[in-house]
Amino acid sequence: MTETTPSRMTAAVLYGKEDVRIEQVPVPKIGEGELLVRVKAALTDGTDLKVFLRGYHSKMIVPPALFGHELAGTVEQLGAGVKNFSQGMRVVPLNSAPCDACYFCQHEQQNLCSDLLFNNGAYAEFIRIPRRIVEKNTLVIPDNVDFATAAMTEPLSCVVRGMEETGVRAGDTVIVLGGGPIGLSFMQVAAIEGCRVIAIVKHPEQVILAKHFGAQNVVQLTSSADPIKDAIACTPDSRGADAVIEAVGRPEAWQQAVKLVRRGGVVNFFGGPPSGTKVELDTNLLHYSEITLKASFHHTPATVRTAFKYLCDGKIKSSDYITNRTSLDKVVDVLRSMSQRGSSIKTEIIPGSSN
Repeated sequence: MTETTPSRMTAAVLYGKEDVRIEQVPVPKIGEGELLVRVKAALTDGTDLKVFLRGYHSKMIVPPALFGHELAGTVEQLGAGVKNFSQGMRVVPLNSAPCDACYFCQHEQQNLCSDLLFNNGAYAEFIRIPRRIVEKNTLVIPDNVDFATAAMTEPLSCVVRGMEETGVRAGDTVIVLGGGPIGLSFMQVAAIEGCRVIAIVKHPEQVILAKHFGAQNVVQLTSSADPIKDAIACTPDSRGADAVIEAVGRPEAWQQAVKLVRRGGVVNFFGGPPSGTKVELDTNLLHYSEITLKASFHHTPATVRTAFKYLCDGKIKSSDYITNRTSLDKVVDVLRSMSQRGSSIKTEIIPGSSN
């Protein structure tokens, strides 16, 4: 450790279902090619909430483990052989990196890499960045971009990949199911790309947010007698949407999505229900309407850089999403509030601060 780096740190540790504890743990030791980053901002998101409620993530994290994956910070220490970075540099390290050697990487599906390396531990004072992520998925933050904005790169890059996989083009009509942070991001990116956006949300406050994030029409589930009919009525000639993005992660939302798309349209099942979930779909509708069903997962180095450019260019602002800021010791309280439909979109967790 350097003279200014302590030997222990405060961190959130996931132990299981709704069991996250704030503990004192050793500051990670880094090896060759690795970085130790001092976390300046970490953000909450729907994935972390799902992990908190379920106690695991089938791909990203196995408890007990350091928790959180959206962050930005400064380089505290450099391992031997690290190039292109220096101590004190402002960086945003992503939460994964592909191997670039397996079948899927060679077929431009790096998000499905057979050896996709994940990294967690954003809700802490320091985080170790493995060599592969240092080399492939750690970006230098421009001076005019704040830490909170840079930390939004990870979730936005997943949205960018979702948009690319759906094949959305300017002029298309897009229906987004879900008014959480990811649903709102899809609305905003679709609007920026020149699409007509229709949102289907549940809660009254989400109606206002959906309009703010670019939706031209909003249907509220709890105030509509037939939300499917009402949403379709907002599409040109009432034919349904060119693309439907499901950003809820529940079976009923998957089933609704198929009913909202036009003939020949595309549905992206972006929200991931719990493992083992089954969904019944109308095969006659799918076949005779030539509906394409897709699902997109995670991000690639290319979509990471596209998302980072959106943020650096000011097309998407963290101030639109971050509605609360608090200290590291309040992480569990924030997660519990999120599970009870709290009013915050995203909360910025600031290690070492007090609220």
